Amino acid sequence: MTLAAVTVVAPGTQTTVQDLAGRPGLWDVGVPPSGAADELTFALLNAAVGNPDTAAGLECVLNGPVLTCDEDRLVCVGGAVRNATVDNLRIRPGMVVRWPAGSVLDIGPLDGPGMRGYVAIQGGLDVPRVLGSRSTFILGGFGGHGGKPLEAGDQMPLGRQENLLSPVSVELPTMSDSWQLRVIPGPHGAPEHLTDEGVDEFFANSWIVDHRSDRTGVRLIGPTPGWARTDGGEAGLHPSNVHDSAYPVGGIMLSGDTPVIVGKDGPSLGGFVVPAVVIEADRWMLGQLRAGDAVQLVPVTLVAATEAIEHRRRWLTDLRQEPASIAVSTGTPSRPEILHHGERSATAPSYTIRCAGERHLLVEAGPAELDLTVRVWIHLLAQALRQDQPAGVAEIVEGVRSVLVAVDSSRLALTTLAERLAFLAAGLDDPETVVLPAREVVLPIAFDHPEAHEAMRRYATSVRPDAPWCPDNVEFIRRVNDLDTRDEVFEIVQAATYLVVGLGDVYLGAPVAVPVDPRHRLVTTKYNPARTWTPQNAVGIGGIYLCVYGMEGPGGYQLVGRTVPVWRLSPTDEQPWLLRQFDLIRFTPVSAEQLAHERAEIAAGRADLKTTPATFSIADIRRIEQEAPVDIATVRARRRAAFEAERARWGA
Repeated sequence: MTLAAVTVVAPGTQTTVQDLAGRPGLWDVGVPPSGAADELTFALLNAAVGNPDTAAGLECVLNGPVLTCDEDRLVCVGGAVRNATVDNLRIRPGMVVRWPAGSVLDIGPLDGPGMRGYVAIQGGLDVPRVLGSRSTFILGGFGGHGGKPLEAGDQMPLGRQENLLSPVSVELPTMSDSWQLRVIPGPHGAPEHLTDEGVDEFFANSWIVDHRSDRTGVRLIGPTPGWARTDGGEAGLHPSNVHDSAYPVGGIMLSGDTPVIVGKDGPSLGGFVVPAVVIEADRWMLGQLRAGDAVQLVPVTLVAATEAIEHRRRWLTDLRQEPASIAVSTGTPSRPEILHHGERSATAPSYTIRCAGERHLLVEAGPAELDLTVRVWIHLLAQALRQDQPAGVAEIVEGVRSVLVAVDSSRLALTTLAERLAFLAAGLDDPETVVLPAREVVLPIAFDHPEAHEAMRRYATSVRPDAPWCPDNVEFIRRVNDLDTRDEVFEIVQAATYLVVGLGDVYLGAPVAVPVDPRHRLVTTKYNPARTWTPQNAVGIGGIYLCVYGMEGPGGYQLVGRTVPVWRLSPTDEQPWLLRQFDLIRFTPVSAEQLAHERAEIAAGRADLKTTPATFSIADIRRIEQEAPVDIATVRARRRAAFEAERARWGA
């Protein structure tokens, strides 16, 4: 039987297929959930036409698509849509209307207020699921209709109409050009990262939405944060830099001095302070924030956040009730109290458990510095939680000295989870004695790759030409590490063995890694503000960490070259991410031409990464420390002095 289909007459602007839930469960390897940016509107429209909440629909930006359908269907539109017509007859947002076969549905321009429009069609769009979802992730090139925005002539099959619920027109949320976003303060804040006055100003200020906002994140324009420190130490020169830690969707990270609210297509792991998290009930607004809109960040309590999402669930359960508004119950700018504090012992670091919003817990262990013993302890805790499998745990993401745990807030309370984590922590093995399975991985690298220099050129042209890392990142790394020549940077990268301490740093299985030998730990800083474009599989250094970018996109590490893909999505691969936690990476220099050949072979599945079995243990680190204590201390002191001298030049 031939399925009914929708045909795209004109695609509009960035029209994509999305569903509601997206693809949760892969945040720990850098796969964002995707899904509708305005999840509330999308849920209402789907329910209006009788679809299950798993059905896929369309999302568009600024200008909607023109569509036809070869079968009569019901349709409902909403979000920023105000000018939609069926055969030139205006249709009201939120009202379920008949879309006759052969007629033209024109969503029209989205003139504001609001940024995104949505279309729900009876039966939903029956495109294939990729990694469990029909949602499009444009940067990754998968999901939806071929992993990309719709084009004229595209056809998409529709789902069946049997066994759907009765249609009902719905009231939709109000769009605006001035928004109040309720947030939970923290997990980071005063006095470690910001001053008390800096925190107060962060919440008192009215922010403006930057034009460089998209599904990955919403940038806000406003005053420079009130920092309580001058730098991030080993994590980077800027006070916003922290050792890589996972972000929740809706987390507001300070990328340099710029607040960026992590979106549905945002990065899961990064090295920036997070002073607040947008509550679940207000996350839909992130999809409607438009360049120039005003945003007030309103701190609320965990109780208020819980009441707000429960109100949302009641509304979606009974669409016929009036969506009565509830008052914005403000709270204090201070972070919620620590849920649990673990004391340092002979076999474990000290640690804290804090709320990161009302849907996440953040465990942070040890002092704010790199300690691979702490990294192993974090891994043991995450593994213990995975094996324990408490009902309601949705994501477990390991960072360098932290683990972020997401919950289904309707099934598991954060206080209950904190108690369980504390219990599990008490029973962990001594990380000094643990031997972890690993692999030795040899990656080809083209130093000074032309695409890396193109990223530097674009940044200097369009973002910040006066940045100290312009025009040449490698020269900046040389200078800040007190090396004599640029080639010494490449020699150190080639000599090092890098331990993978995180996956998904800048998406799709991208590793964040640190040299096992402290003498190979080049110190640098991340871009401020970040790049808007980075080539796929660029290799960069930020703080003391190295990253291989999993895909083309934004980024902030200082670039030294390019390597082969670390992500390959194909029907024959069991998993698309090619690297694992605690892999030991070595780089072998090749020409740009040879790299192009090897990249093509791996991308096509004709070749794989070169790996051999290995192990990793803290004993490996202790052996290096015992063999060369003077050399290690000398190199650290020299680089710290160069680090301080570079920062002094900035202020001169």
